[in-house]
Amino acid sequence: MALPPTRILPVIDKDNAAYWTWGANGELAIHRCADCGYRVHPPVPFCPACDGRSVGPEAVSGRGRVTTFTVNHKQWVPGLAVPYVLALVELVEQPDVRLVANITHCDPGQVRFGMEVEVWFEPVEDLWVPLFRPARGAA
Repeated sequence: MALPPTRILPVIDKDNAAYWTWGANGELAIHRCADCGYRVHPPVPFCPACDGRSVGPEAVSGRGRVTTFTVNHKQWVPGLAVPYVLALVELVEQPDVRLVANITHCDPGQVRFGMEVEVWFEPVEDLWVPLFRPARGAA
């Protein structure tokens, strides 16, 4: 009997499609307002800063810092490897844009507040899930 996927996948719509698919090209897509430059996440078709309607996806560097995190030891989904780190990662381009993501490529006990991280993408079906790992070259 096949196990269900270890990730519960999102419902894709016109607003969030870029976030979940641009990883195929190695890009992290975050919505940005063309009127005031404010970045918007989760993606919506308007700017909460200026109420502008010229909002669309734009690639960002994929670099950020761990704002907060938890190490989870419970296997919530069959096939999910534990322990794992669930974190809020603030983007360097705009620290109030925070992404919920797993921190990988290190022991969960090594994750720290303020840790510099970079995005990588895990392909799952036709989506590319943004995950983060310790940044190369970080101090």
